[in-house]
Amino acid sequence: MSLALTHCVTLLGVQGHIVEVEVHLGGGEPGVTLVGLPDAALREARDRIRAAVANSSEAWPSGQITISLSPASLPKSGSLFDLAIAGAVLAAAGEVPLDRLAGTVLIAELGLDGRARPVRGVLPAMVSAAEQGFTRFVVAAGNLAEARLVPDVTVVAVADLAELCGWLRGEEEPEPPAERPAPVVAPDHGGPDLADVLGQPVARRAVEIAAAGGHNLMMLGPPGTGKSLLAERLPTVLPTLSSTEALEATAIHSVAGLLPPGAPLVTVPPFAAPHHTSSRASIIGGGHGNPQPGWVSKAHHGILFVDEAPQFGRGVLDSLREPLERGEVVIARSASTVAFPARFQLVLAANPCPCAKPGSLCTCPSGERRRYFSRLSGPLLDRIDLKVELQPVSRAELLADRAFAESSATVAARVAQARSRARERLADTPWSTNAAIPGARLRRDFPVEPAALRVLGRAMDAGQISARGVDRALRVAWTLADLAGRERPTEEETSYAYALWAGRAW
Repeated sequence: MSLALTHCVTLLGVQGHIVEVEVHLGGGEPGVTLVGLPDAALREARDRIRAAVANSSEAWPSGQITISLSPASLPKSGSLFDLAIAGAVLAAAGEVPLDRLAGTVLIAELGLDGRARPVRGVLPAMVSAAEQGFTRFVVAAGNLAEARLVPDVTVVAVADLAELCGWLRGEEEPEPPAERPAPVVAPDHGGPDLADVLGQPVARRAVEIAAAGGHNLMMLGPPGTGKSLLAERLPTVLPTLSSTEALEATAIHSVAGLLPPGAPLVTVPPFAAPHHTSSRASIIGGGHGNPQPGWVSKAHHGILFVDEAPQFGRGVLDSLREPLERGEVVIARSASTVAFPARFQLVLAANPCPCAKPGSLCTCPSGERRRYFSRLSGPLLDRIDLKVELQPVSRAELLADRAFAESSATVAARVAQARSRARERLADTPWSTNAAIPGARLRRDFPVEPAALRVLGRAMDAGQISARGVDRALRVAWTLADLAGRERPTEEETSYAYALWAGRAW
């Protein structure tokens, strides 16, 4: 047999595409030709695979070897093709039979000694292949836990090329590596908890509302007032991810190489906090060759915390507007267009001026304060549902709040009840939170009493709120009604929702 075919998957963003790996053995001078738009890492596979075959006590075929990756017009990158190419080469040389290669997808990198090394993106690659009818996969042992997340498929884990060859020759399936027993961990009583934040009742309430409805939040105040503390504790009051959300978040973390060993499934809402020197490409995603997910995608179904927001470049902040509206990022390159999901809650924190000194201690001229805060554009602020201003907490408030500050568990219970009410109301729609409902559907399918709209109508007539702002205030009003256990918002909820949108709540 001088021709063999195996299958692998190439990833464009988090979308996988099946690639046929064809190998032809011909006469002539020994050499290896690799065609099909491979990148630099994939072109180097020729030398890695030759060494891996030799060090696995297998015979490398003589003569000219042509390796074709089809479809040829699809860009291909990374080292995940190594195992598929090695299997096809050995099958074409007659060293291993073709039977088990038929309908099997092979995904792994090979070391020079023949070891099968784990690669990024196994979960989205397998999900895409399974959707196209493939049900049998061979992966590196280090990717086994992640591969097992895909339902209704057969997964064979190999530690090296020798194990793959043995399995192809009909030997028993390699024994999976023994799972390490879960360590006995003492209860952690020192983790982040909302009870750590003393004072700031309005900001604490805003965090609860943001969690209950999936709303964006902005906190303005001098240093030491608890902005970062509140943002870091927002995930502690959010519900765990559903199975679908967990798989979507895990797929992105897999492509980005952020999955921790032994914990292949992301079950809690991610929390991403980029540094203020981050570039637009690192926030949105991009890079040369195969674009990588940015912070907005790493925060998918979680929180993107932008601390010291005015310190970010204005272009970087304005680039958040598209993913906030669409829930995804589309990156166009000359060779391909890649889409990354990016449905996140945005939390902004900002000091009121460059010197960040409270009250009368501030020495910044009024013009400088305006220029500093103007880095947050109006269109971006218009997309923030909740805006609160934090003031320094007095000693009396600190002492009084120690006994009455609610824990994350207490607030999370109310958030869960509010989300349950929202899910029941939205059961026949594609959405599960109030913040996700489009404005047109919100007004048409979930109308409120005219009396409840009175304050928003007056504000709109006075030019104090935009049409988008009205929709966002209405979404917050529905969340307030869910937290209060009411069937629909009243004038009280819409008034407070407008105050939160305008930054005047107290």
